Amino acid sequence: MEKRKLGQTDIEVTTVCLGTMTWGEQNTEAEAHEQLDYAIDRGINFIDAAEMYPVPGDPKTQGRTEEYIGNWIEARKNRDQYILATKVAGRSAMKWTRDSATQTRHTPAQIDEAVEKSLKRLKTDYIDLYQLHWPDRDIAGFGFHSYRDYDTEEMVALEDILGALHRHVEKGNIRHVGLSNEYGWATMKFLEIADRNGWPRMVSNQCVYSLISRRFDYERAEIAMREGVGLLAYSPLAMGLLTGKYDDGKTPKGSRKDLFPDFLGRYSAAQDAIIDCNDTARKLGLTPTEFALKFVETRVFLTSNIIGATTMEQLEENINAHEIVWTDEMEKEAARIHETYRSPVA
Repeated sequence: MEKRKLGQTDIEVTTVCLGTMTWGEQNTEAEAHEQLDYAIDRGINFIDAAEMYPVPGDPKTQGRTEEYIGNWIEARKNRDQYILATKVAGRSAMKWTRDSATQTRHTPAQIDEAVEKSLKRLKTDYIDLYQLHWPDRDIAGFGFHSYRDYDTEEMVALEDILGALHRHVEKGNIRHVGLSNEYGWATMKFLEIADRNGWPRMVSNQCVYSLISRRFDYERAEIAMREGVGLLAYSPLAMGLLTGKYDDGKTPKGSRKDLFPDFLGRYSAAQDAIIDCNDTARKLGLTPTEFALKFVETRVFLTSNIIGATTMEQLEENINAHEIVWTDEMEKEAARIHETYRSPVA
């Protein structure tokens, strides 16, 4: 299993990362543990979670994913074999994640609370990578097509946010810090603040990335290459749309489109691109899943590709895609798709 440096640290993570956002909603604890065991056996050393998981956010299930992982950690006693990442929610209405708050924010007090709760649920003394799940400032955190300005006086100061994270690094609660769904300005400001104060640098930025969602290329890829804030790609299969399972117009029972159709709304303008991707994969002698996953893994600015599965069969195919040899013909077709549709998904 190929490994790449996590930012400018001495940590190496596999280019395949096990995602966990369905555990506790679509997957039972036993299924989660089975996936973890299988992934470790296949050589994966990187696991990604979040305090809000499982998705969709719900006060009845919040934290359950971390609890499943924590019970597995306690049972297996193998904490030194993998890099464990989780996230703190940014500005949102999910106030149930806090003891007393009208909304989640990245205030130092809320970061302190979130770190301690995650450590308890995960049953570990430290988190290897602690990520800001989406920005605290009032900006669209999951992609947008046009910019809308916000009141900078109302945001939590980036220096206060990084200062709070720095204190947890000093305590040993977390080893490294990263971003998620973040844009160029704040990424560079966090790096400037870190360098000026001798605080931890952001080592990664977890963002949506796939054959049909390539906006990371436009500015953040250069930051990844020059500053060591590599991409942790999520939704590389576009919530299952790039697996081909919806191509016949049917919706498999238990799929995300069946259970949470609103989640796929951002892909509504990408139907032609999706069909093109899946048809192209088959012409290349690949499954749509293989084409989509290997494309993401071959990006030079990628640190790790986050896969997620609800069945062991899906997980096996996802990991097997790592073993494909990427060819010039595949690269040419991926470029053609991008030139034709220009990243229809934000």
